[in-house]
Amino acid sequence: MGVEQKVLGDRLVAPSSSRTSRRIIEHMDWVTILLYFLLVALGWMNIYAAVYSPDNIVNIFSMDINSGKQLLWIGLSLFLILVILIVDYKVYEHLAYPIYGGIILLLLVTLVIAKPIAGSRSWLDLGGGIRLQPAELAKFATALAVSKYLGSINLRQQKFKDQMVLAAITFLPPVIIILQNETGSALVFGAFILAFFREGMSPLILIIGGSAAAIFILTLLVPKLYLILGITALMGLAIALDYRLLRRIKTMVAMLLLVVGMIFSVDYFVNNILQPHQQNRIQALINPEADPLGYGWNVTQSKIAIGSGGFWGKGFLEGTQTKFDFVPEQSTDFIFCTIGEEHGWLGSTVLIGIFILLLTRIVAIAERQRSVFGRTYGYCVASIIFFHFLVNVGMTIGLAPVVGIPLPFFSYGGSSLWSFTILLYILIAIDANRSKDLSR
Repeated sequence: MGVEQKVLGDRLVAPSSSRTSRRIIEHMDWVTILLYFLLVALGWMNIYAAVYSPDNIVNIFSMDINSGKQLLWIGLSLFLILVILIVDYKVYEHLAYPIYGGIILLLLVTLVIAKPIAGSRSWLDLGGGIRLQPAELAKFATALAVSKYLGSINLRQQKFKDQMVLAAITFLPPVIIILQNETGSALVFGAFILAFFREGMSPLILIIGGSAAAIFILTLLVPKLYLILGITALMGLAIALDYRLLRRIKTMVAMLLLVVGMIFSVDYFVNNILQPHQQNRIQALINPEADPLGYGWNVTQSKIAIGSGGFWGKGFLEGTQTKFDFVPEQSTDFIFCTIGEEHGWLGSTVLIGIFILLLTRIVAIAERQRSVFGRTYGYCVASIIFFHFLVNVGMTIGLAPVVGIPLPFFSYGGSSLWSFTILLYILIAIDANRSKDLSR
C-alpha cells in the first residue's frame, strides 16, 4: 500500500498510520463481531456443561477437561484475529492461489503420514497433545480460491473450460478428504454451489441436485414401485395442465427413464459403495428405533436429551442425559443437545436466532462489497456456516444423517474454531476496507 507524504518546510512527513487504523476500526462490522464472541462464549460454557460431572467437579478453566483446552483455542483465535486485521486486506486476494495450493499439499501430506483415528487419517499430531485437522482449514482456502477465480471471469458467460476449472478448484479438496475417510467434512464443499448461484450459475443445477437428493431419500423410505408410479403421475398431471409439454415428450420420457435408473441404483450404491458405518448412519436416519442400542443410539439419546428439556430446560449443569454420558460426543458433534436439555425450547430458539442473525449479517456484508471477489467470498462464508449449522442441528434431532460436522464457533475443537474464525475475520477485514476497492 502506497504512503502519501506531505512536505512541511524541508522535511517529508508520512501521515500517521494510526488514522488509517482508526478508519478501519470504525468501518468494521461490530454487530458481526459481537455475535461471534457471543457464540464463542456460549459455546465455551456449554462445552463445560457437556463434560461436567457432579461426582468429580473440575474447575471450568482446568486444562484437564475440554472447556479449559477450548479456552486455550479461544485465546489463540484472538491472536489469529489480530493478525488477520493487521495484514493488508489485499493479501487475501493476491495470495488466494498460493494459500489454496499450500492447503492442498498439507491435505496430501496428512493422507500419507497421519495415524488412523477412528478409521480416519485426517489429523496431524503436532505434539503436546495438540492435533490439527487440515480438512477444516481447506474450507477458507477453497473459499479464497473460488472467489479469486470468479473475480476474474463472468460466471453468466463463462466457457466450458472455466466451468471445469471452477469445478476442479471446488472439488479437489473434498476428493482428498474422502480418501482420508472424512466424508462429513467433504460434504461441506457442496455448499459452495449457493455462492455460485448468487454469481449467476444456472438454477437448473440446483434443481437437478435437489431433485436427485430428494429421489435418493424417497427411495429409502418409499417402495420403488409406488415412487415410480407417483413420479409418472406427476409428469402426466404436468402434461394435462400444459399440453405444450407434449412437444417435449421424448425429453420427458428420457427424464423418467433416468429417474427410474437412479431409483434402482440406490440400493447398489448403499450396499456396495458405502462403508458399513456410513450405511448405519443412513439406517439411523430412516429408522433409529430399529436398533436403539446400536446404530440408532446417538440419534435416539440426542432426541431424548433435547425433548427432556421441555420449554425452560433443566438449568445450567443440571442435564441428566449429560451427566451420565448418554449422548456420545456431546461437547463436539452433539453440543446442541446440551442447549436443548439444559435451556429447553427457549434456549434452543435463542441460539438458532443468533445463528440466523449472524447469517443475515454476513449476507448483508457480502452484498455491499464493491468487488466480485469480496462478494463471492462473503457468500462462501455464509454458505459454509449455513451448511454446518443446518446439518449439525438437523442430525441432533434426527432430520439429517450423523456425519460428524461441528456447530460453528460452538463445538469443542481448535481446528474447527480456528477455521471458522479465519473464515469470518478475513471477510470482516475485506469489508472494513471496502471503500478502497474498485468496482468491477
